[in-house]
Amino acid sequence: MPKPVVNKELCIGCGTCESLCPNVFQIKDGKSEVISEECGDCNCQEVAESCPVNAISVQ
Repeated sequence: MPKPVVNKELCIGCGTCESLCPNVFQIKDGKSEVISEECGDCNCQEVAESCPVNAISVQ
């Protein structure tokens, strides 16, 4: 099953991922983190493509 991954070195904490999938991503200490590896109703690939600095991938 594909899992979302955040590259914290690239992340700028803009919050796009959290706004699109709040059950998967949250901003903590200025960076995004994955809080659930199950995308559920969210399209994690779409979230990854929406990240302005390409800090999110689905592996």
